[in-house]
Amino acid sequence: MYQAGWGKQDIGITPRGYAMMGYGMWHHRARQQQSALYARAFFLADDKGSALIFCCLDLGYVTHAMRSAVCAELREKMGPAFREEAFVLTCTHTHSGPGGCSHDALYNVVTPGFVPDHVDHIVAACVAAILQAHSSAAPTGLSLLQGDFDAAVPVAWNRSLRAYNRNPDVMPRSDTETHLALSRVMQVLGFRRNGELKSLLSLFGVHATCVSSQQKKHDGDNKGYAAAHAEQMLQAAGSPDAVAIFAQATAGDVSPHYHGPGEVARRQKIKGEAEYAYARRNGEYQSERALSLLQSGQEEKISGGIDAVFSYVDFTALKADARYANGNEEAFTSDPCHGVAFFTGTPVDGPGMPKALGFVVRKLARALQKRRLDNPGKYSVADQAYYRRLYAAQSPKAILLEAGRKQILGQSLDKLMLPDFADPLVKEMKRQARLGAINKSALVPTVLPLQIIRIGQIAMVCCPGEFTTTAGQRVIDTVREELHALGIQQVLICTYCNDYMGYVTTREEYQEQAYEGGHTIFGQWTLAAFQTRFADLARQLRKPEAERTHDRRTQPRPAPAEELALRSNLPISG
Repeated sequence: MYQAGWGKQDIGITPRGYAMMGYGMWHHRARQQQSALYARAFFLADDKGSALIFCCLDLGYVTHAMRSAVCAELREKMGPAFREEAFVLTCTHTHSGPGGCSHDALYNVVTPGFVPDHVDHIVAACVAAILQAHSSAAPTGLSLLQGDFDAAVPVAWNRSLRAYNRNPDVMPRSDTETHLALSRVMQVLGFRRNGELKSLLSLFGVHATCVSSQQKKHDGDNKGYAAAHAEQMLQAAGSPDAVAIFAQATAGDVSPHYHGPGEVARRQKIKGEAEYAYARRNGEYQSERALSLLQSGQEEKISGGIDAVFSYVDFTALKADARYANGNEEAFTSDPCHGVAFFTGTPVDGPGMPKALGFVVRKLARALQKRRLDNPGKYSVADQAYYRRLYAAQSPKAILLEAGRKQILGQSLDKLMLPDFADPLVKEMKRQARLGAINKSALVPTVLPLQIIRIGQIAMVCCPGEFTTTAGQRVIDTVREELHALGIQQVLICTYCNDYMGYVTTREEYQEQAYEGGHTIFGQWTLAAFQTRFADLARQLRKPEAERTHDRRTQPRPAPAEELALRSNLPISG
């Protein structure tokens, strides 16, 4: 029996015309609110007082700005009851939530800029929900259930089938079987008091992109509707304070929209208010599956101690263990780069740059790579070495944006030849660069949080960013192998945790250079680097607390205050 409590708080951000976070489109601005956005939290403690906190936000991303501010508040308000390594901050990844919440520059350009008021509201809601969860803790039983969605339930499809089929560890699927090219398993933790179900936490990977970039309202999308539906059902059954969290697992290549023959035409039939109805129904599928599992009587009761390990790791020059890198002894990550495929988007969930322009830009990127590698005399010795490392890590990506050196096709952002009228995002990025607002600031996070939590006989790997189906499964397998000796019977995965930096594909998927590979910013060995470091962290979890030696000092470098001020509270336009 554990001490457990739960809480929920409306985030309360008023739509004022800032762009939403998710699609990266200038026109995707919040003017109204369709459904409320919440912070939902669980507090869980074992019989020795070791505790963890799990908080999920109806937002598109979690940022270090959010997490660090919440941690500071909780240290002050909860004292020793709060342990940062045992605090999970995640999100539903709705694409209809507020943007402007990162100190890093790139994902804020569309907003435009950093919006401190948004972060303040998010932090306040997190803290309120967590304190409510903490204060309501009472003896509670915890159980784990899992089961597949029936193949006929239209809840999810793989949106990057050719990349998926490259993996040797999957069953290849045809274009009429995209609904099977993913993990259809939902895992649910049930919280019971006196034998009655009171709250739940679901893990299932599917993008919260039922609502398109054409809509202008804040909305929780499918995960938000799933939570609302489950809470409504639990309240009707006699649990008036029920909290239901529907968090993400391996959603990177998983869409809530049909993918297959005629996919674009089918998607175009769902417009306007119908998109919200579609999101609601998708969420109900998830809620109904979670509740049916919890009522099946097939649960595995969870018992045992709570523990956690947490570490920040710089991903810009990591060497991957050869066993995770196809035997390659020289498998390294590099500075972050975004490929042309990132900017061309996905054909159904979020189209981006027109194909014709993408073709031209890809040719320019290839020409730049050839010039850099075939004409070493034009560059310094240091630059020659840098480019060799960069392209060894990033190939076959056609690099458009070098986020590390802040260049587009080899040109610094403030000197781009592309005219301002070509794209409002380019115009704003150039304006900020010329203003000196991003000279020393990171465009994207590069020092990333890795976390593993243990609850009795289960463990949960908490990953930043978006992991594809197979990438996530390989991480699970890696950690399971390391924790088997600890008595761990099941390893779960939760993504979008603690910060956001983009995608993680397998190396095989990366070669396809679909959208997900183009947004895997540290290169083809990114997954292998994650496996290496999660394996290291799992080995630390096997040790007694006093004997653990993992890095607890490294932290992301703060953005220069003067630069952050230059790109904060910018005028709303568009």
